[in-house]
Amino acid sequence: MDHMSPLDAEFWYLEDATVSLHIGACAVFEGPAPSLDTFVAMTRSKLARVPRFRQVVHPVPLGLGRPVWVDDVHFELEYHLRHAALPAPGDDAQLRRLAAQILSTQLDRSRPLWEEWLIEGLEGDRWAVVAKVHHCMVDGVSGAEMMEVLLDLEPDADIPPPEPWEPEPGPNDTALVLDALGGLAGQVAHHAGALASVLVHPQRLVADVRTELGALLALRDVASSTPPTPMDGPITPHRRWAWATAELDQIKAIKDALGGTVNDVVLAAIAGGLRDFLADHDVDLDAAVIKSLVPVSVRGADEHGQFDNRVSGMIADLPVDVADPVERLAAVHEHMAELKASGEAELGDAVIAGLATMAPPALLAVGSRVAIKLLERHPGAAIKTVTTNVPGPQLPLYALGRRLLAYYPYVPIVHGSRIGIAILSYDGHVAFGITGDAKAVPDVDTIASGIETSIRELAERAKRPGQD
Repeated sequence: MDHMSPLDAEFWYLEDATVSLHIGACAVFEGPAPSLDTFVAMTRSKLARVPRFRQVVHPVPLGLGRPVWVDDVHFELEYHLRHAALPAPGDDAQLRRLAAQILSTQLDRSRPLWEEWLIEGLEGDRWAVVAKVHHCMVDGVSGAEMMEVLLDLEPDADIPPPEPWEPEPGPNDTALVLDALGGLAGQVAHHAGALASVLVHPQRLVADVRTELGALLALRDVASSTPPTPMDGPITPHRRWAWATAELDQIKAIKDALGGTVNDVVLAAIAGGLRDFLADHDVDLDAAVIKSLVPVSVRGADEHGQFDNRVSGMIADLPVDVADPVERLAAVHEHMAELKASGEAELGDAVIAGLATMAPPALLAVGSRVAIKLLERHPGAAIKTVTTNVPGPQLPLYALGRRLLAYYPYVPIVHGSRIGIAILSYDGHVAFGITGDAKAVPDVDTIASGIETSIRELAERAKRPGQD
């Protein structure tokens, strides 16, 4: 019986009619586009590599346990593969608009939680695939690994015959309830053992408390109020999506000349793009406080290739008040070094694990839904956005002999944070995908152009660092 992990279950519980919690991407390939039948055959040949693609979520009665994954006895591949065409010659702006419409639509929770659209008609003899996968199945890192699994390393790879597959019958409700009760009994035994250990070795408790108290102090301002901006507030079900691009070598040259890390340069460029956006909305930049959730992978070396969520996070201040791009990079570098030393990411992972053992899944589900409603009615002003950076493969990939030219990531948004930014590197390129609520922040293109401008400015300054 394959249970959802605590974090996977949270992404399942948090979704509602307005908040769609799938991640996604737009992959652009060189042409010509394959036929839909060929695209279906290619996908069918690779399904065995990702078992979740043929499984559905099965809740446990009364919420006594986390949902389980079971084979979809009615699985139909053609339902998950769609086909659309842009009015030729379609440009990137048309592709982004179509992708935003596709990514705004929720996945059918009664079926396997993924979908792919083959898009024809793109100018320059290109075609695209817009894909979405529910966040309860993958995080950014495992999503990038899935990309490597589903594509080919060589342009002349054949389409192998699909492996035989028969769905296994799922457990009945009685078995699920008994399994859940057994899990609850195990939690009680675990806490009893932990209590006995503390009584025998009280010094361990003192050390743990000191460590977690230090990390909690670093998080103390997360819940504090900050000046409102167009970035925070309730959202609608509809999205706008834009992207920006850069060269990985260019970003590495910037960090080598001006200091910091690749991620520091990326965050500094995002801060520049958000600064342009806020200025267009007449926000007082000197008073603006933009806190971003920065997801951090806690996936161990032996956990790669597992398609699930293994992520924690830090809360970073993006220095949108700093006008000079080099000073902005220095501010990001100093702040991120402090956050890494504080242990925020480790605390976040520990909190999630602790909740899983302390509270029954039914209570966690209710708490998650209450949290969403509170954010909808009283949107939090502390965390304004999410910025998630995922390293992708640094070699060319292929589909049906066509080279993957670009891979643009999509991240969902929730009430309280109307803008989300995903960053993914592939084959020497870095792509920034900017998601925005269609009604409140339709001008996400401003952020995209601001990111590219910031990188150009940093690159110019990197050529003459001694003059700064």
